Amino acid sequence: MCHHCVTESVKSRMLSRRDFFRASAAAGAAAAVVSTPNPLLAQSASRVEDMTHELHEGFPTYFGEQQFFVDQKFNYADHKFNINEWRLNEHTGTHVDAPLHFSEDGLSVAEIPVGDLVCPLAVIDIREKASADPDAQVTPEDIEAWVSANGEIPDGACVAMLSGWGAHVSSDKFRNVGDDGKTMHFPGFHIEAAEMLMEETGARGMAVDTLSLDHGPSPDFAVHYSWLPSGRWGLECIANLESLPASGATLVVGAPKVRGGSGGPARVFAMV
Repeated sequence: MCHHCVTESVKSRMLSRRDFFRASAAAGAAAAVVSTPNPLLAQSASRVEDMTHELHEGFPTYFGEQQFFVDQKFNYADHKFNINEWRLNEHTGTHVDAPLHFSEDGLSVAEIPVGDLVCPLAVIDIREKASADPDAQVTPEDIEAWVSANGEIPDGACVAMLSGWGAHVSSDKFRNVGDDGKTMHFPGFHIEAAEMLMEETGARGMAVDTLSLDHGPSPDFAVHYSWLPSGRWGLECIANLESLPASGATLVVGAPKVRGGSGGPARVFAMV
């Protein structure tokens, strides 16, 4: 169908539906005041927090280069509808790392069991040491302290690092390149902490409020190469962890279902 035909079809449908929507507006307003079941209350949750940074063309990336591009194909002024075409690196913005990201034949992002993507959230707060040392890492001692204060890490949990780094997402400090012009300095998980979680807990996910599961100066991506090939998943650039309690929240990860994908931008939220 030609572009002109599409445009005219859209206009026609808009006009034919306008009277319907006007006629039903009053009924809709009345229905809105009728009490309906709240699915959040059914889950004993009182609020929902958005854990996702807004993705845009200038969002900081691990390699420092732009990884998200937008090309508008149709616009409302000319066509009476909007359609954008996106081109992006899978690992841009708030995104999922699938097992396939660091393994030869691990699960793709489409193959991660959906039950693993709705899970208890354990938030390990290392803001104090991260403010003193940008290369700070979550260690086994941090996990032990969390367990002492909150109890055992739940089976299937996502264990998240709260370093406070999300506050820097709009500045160069998010990548925090050192004087050598190439080494980044931001917090992440220590390999011994990742191994402890794999050996001693039933955690399935790991999340960071930085660009990488490994801390910035990592020379070998040790955490990625240990955690992801085990069939577990990661979240990078998660937002708003400071708004959540250390334990008790439920994380929901809207991972893209892309065949063969090694990851992808995700809409993430938490029910508290």
